Amino acid sequence: MSEAEEESARTVLVAGAANLLIAVAKLVAGLASGSSAMLAEAAHSVGDTMNQAFLLTALRRSQRPPDPRHPFGHGMARYFWSLLAAVGIFVLGAGFAAYQGVAALLHPSDTGSPFWSLVVLAVAFVFEGASFVRAVWQLRGEAAAAGRSTASHLRTEAEPALRAVVWEDGVALAGLLLAAAGLLLDEAIGSHVFDALASLAIAVLLVLVAYGLGRQNAEHLIGKAVSEEMQEGIVRLIRGTDGVDGVLELLTMRLAPDQVLVAARVDLASDFSPEELEEAADHVEHRIRETYPEVRHVFLDPTPGQEDEPVGTLPDA
Repeated sequence: MSEAEEESARTVLVAGAANLLIAVAKLVAGLASGSSAMLAEAAHSVGDTMNQAFLLTALRRSQRPPDPRHPFGHGMARYFWSLLAAVGIFVLGAGFAAYQGVAALLHPSDTGSPFWSLVVLAVAFVFEGASFVRAVWQLRGEAAAAGRSTASHLRTEAEPALRAVVWEDGVALAGLLLAAAGLLLDEAIGSHVFDALASLAIAVLLVLVAYGLGRQNAEHLIGKAVSEEMQEGIVRLIRGTDGVDGVLELLTMRLAPDQVLVAARVDLASDFSPEELEEAADHVEHRIRETYPEVRHVFLDPTPGQEDEPVGTLPDA
């Protein structure tokens, strides 16, 4: 594993350990108090714990070397297992939270004193907060190294496991606040409605996060190009090479967070000999790899003296 991948694995392990301990505490408090929001939060934490196992599997499986059946490696495994984690959030977390909320509204029952439930929520907030701070710290470091804002990096190029931990922990903190608010409002007003509404609100949050994570990972599994900034940088590198008159077409695909495939059709000088064409192509590949180390595969289609109108994602201008 690379240093970034080892850091992601540690972040996932920290989040998993915190979620497991918190899940047990929430379950005990929920069963003791009868609070639907506490039971929803327990299901949320159980789902998050299982998701950490998916994310660790993603990191391990993606490290397998290329083979004849997978010539570009197994980097896409990260997106597949992270997609399963998003499904887990939806089914286990959101499904159970919605069930608890509806059941509490239809069949309200006495939840008893919220004291121990609030104590568990406070302790959980500390553990979840520590995990969230660690994940955000890693995210900010990676974003700074890539020259992007933290928010932009999270939306586009963040490591799938790290992205999942950031969103899971962030929503977990919001869910804890909602559960606490529901318990306190029910205690103050003498009602059972707010606890149930808190459970439903937690379900909605989990659905939104599951959808967002699922969509991001699905885009990469389908075959997502690198950012426009990186595409423009690659085009500039190719155009700046001696003997290159233009870039007719550029195709890119991210095979993993640290693996990129580049294919380009370039317009080379018409008076180049075959040996000069090969030398120019080698020089272009070297410049791309030197500037963007994550580029693992470069395929160039030299087209001497091409007079057609440039085509592709980034046309020659």
